[in-house]
Amino acid sequence: MWERLSTWTQRAGEIALLGLLGLLWVFDTILTTAPADSTGAVVCFLGGGAGILAVVLRKRRTWLVTLALAATSLGLSAVMAGADDLRAVGFTEAGAFMVLTITVLRRVEPIRNAVVLAVGILVVLLSLPSLRFEGPADGYASAATQAATVVYFLGWGAGAGIGGYLRVQQERRKVGEERVRRGERLELARELHDLVAHHITGIVVQAQAARAVGETHPEAVLPALDAIAGAGSEALASMRRLVGVLRADDHATRNVGVTLDDLRTMVGQFSPAATFDLGPGVSSLTLAPEVLTTLHRVLTESLTNIRRHAPHAPWVEVRLTTFDDSVRLRVANPLSAADPRLSRLGGGFGLVGMAERVETMGGHLIAGPVAGHLWEVAAVVPLPAR
Repeated sequence: MWERLSTWTQRAGEIALLGLLGLLWVFDTILTTAPADSTGAVVCFLGGGAGILAVVLRKRRTWLVTLALAATSLGLSAVMAGADDLRAVGFTEAGAFMVLTITVLRRVEPIRNAVVLAVGILVVLLSLPSLRFEGPADGYASAATQAATVVYFLGWGAGAGIGGYLRVQQERRKVGEERVRRGERLELARELHDLVAHHITGIVVQAQAARAVGETHPEAVLPALDAIAGAGSEALASMRRLVGVLRADDHATRNVGVTLDDLRTMVGQFSPAATFDLGPGVSSLTLAPEVLTTLHRVLTESLTNIRRHAPHAPWVEVRLTTFDDSVRLRVANPLSAADPRLSRLGGGFGLVGMAERVETMGGHLIAGPVAGHLWEVAAVVPLPAR
């Protein structure tokens, strides 16, 4: 539902933008046909159509579309060379160039290429009034030409300001997301250290036990070796799931001993209105330490978000279930129209961190409004193969 609302909003904005350019196209045509200049009318029609098409295609091939419109506009301007009276004004093309300036500064990589292309747009845009309004003998002497030049420059400046602002916000969000992901990887590095210590300690203890009973009870050695092999396989599986995302080794200790009771305790301490339910068979299931710490991380962040954004929620439901060799943690609470999370289309960095953790384990996370009256966070994590 949330994704559909965002899509509809974007489509409505695109339709409104194209509608505005369409009105400019009609305005261009009226001004051009007033002196009954058929050449100017053709130039106006082709230039306006090219501008609208460029706006429609601007997100697919931004460089190519911008250069194509610039070449088209300059080519059509050459057709008008030598004119002595009012001809094709090109307001539609100017509007399209302003929109393209926003897209270029927001999307083109690297930033220096975006700036070069935006400056090129400015040069073409400022050339249109002198080429379209008056003949070369008059130059910029005409008040209409000067006024159009100022308007075009201010319009480009507004587009450049909007595009630059969106670019800065986009870069800031990327930096923030990368910082969160790096933090999650460092957390995983700590967990890997703890998991290795946990598994290796078990293997050493079992090996010492096998050695102690080997002389007096030889029949107990083989079962002990089987247990050691199983513990080693479990340690290798745990490390493989975590080692791919490590950036550096850190020997700080963390919560390796997280249990289902810890999750239940966290929910109970959060609020008397919060409930924690286990699906059939979950209580008897032995979850790997890395799975439990991932669920613990998701639950912690989810409850923190509820406390921050919906502190007066009448109830909070936490449910842990299993299905298809996966475990699913669902955290839900009532959603009000004033909930600040509804105004954050991209989600917060906390969601980025949760998603990074869950995806590292091979699972997926969904967070957002459900059925118009609930906010739900659902994390699905595959269970390690035994």
